[in-house]
Amino acid sequence: MPASRAFTLVVGVLLGSAACSTPATLKPVFLQGRAVATDGDSLFAVTDPAAATVVLLDRAGRVQATIGAGTLSSPRKVQLDGDAVYVSDVDSNRPLVIEFGRDGTFRRRIDLDTLARQPHQFAVLPDGALVVETQDQRLAAVRDDSVTTFAVIEVGTRPSLLTAAGGGVLHAVPDRWITLYNRFGNIRWRVEWPWDETAFVSDLAVDHLGRLHVLAGNSVDGTFRTFTLAAESGEVFRWSVPTEQPDFVVDRFGQVEPAGERWTNR
Repeated sequence: MPASRAFTLVVGVLLGSAACSTPATLKPVFLQGRAVATDGDSLFAVTDPAAATVVLLDRAGRVQATIGAGTLSSPRKVQLDGDAVYVSDVDSNRPLVIEFGRDGTFRRRIDLDTLARQPHQFAVLPDGALVVETQDQRLAAVRDDSVTTFAVIEVGTRPSLLTAAGGGVLHAVPDRWITLYNRFGNIRWRVEWPWDETAFVSDLAVDHLGRLHVLAGNSVDGTFRTFTLAAESGEVFRWSVPTEQPDFVVDRFGQVEPAGERWTNR
């Protein structure tokens, strides 16, 4: 089943049927290669690229809000933080992040065109600062009135990935290392990049229990799989079986598995 059809099925079932409830022991972590943003054990959000919106759903799959219609152009990444919803977007080839309220109210547009090294990669700190990777090899904390250095970094030949994790920032530099920073930009741990060149890592996710997940595609056989990292050390300790779809769920024990029809039929 093509990835786009899989995403349509998953989102369509979640949005279209209140009777089709989200299972208590399985929760989505990646849909069509996009990380699902969670808010505790009861709410999650995912971008809908076809409609250029963000959909907020409760544990039973009921729509709580549809955000960004008419405002977003090419949303990809969403993060929930307090009463705010942050969404990455690209408008006229300019990367930005837009902040909405949980009710869909537009709050502000954060233009990153002269700052961010790449689009759709950001992390929101507990104080509301937006962390992005800059053109001059650093992670910068963007606030309303300032841009400060969060951490000095090295970059690789492939695009890096960023997400909020553990109250700080998870930063993955392909073919080099993965680093978890605390909220002040200090390194909590750093591990060498564990995947070979055939694996193309495309997204990072943090589930409702704070476990870290990495989505990787294999360029040789065209399959996807996920890996679970220990939040305390960065050690890869669980992984899924390969699948042709970049859609995955996680159970309460942290095991990741393909979503497929098992998710859409529940």
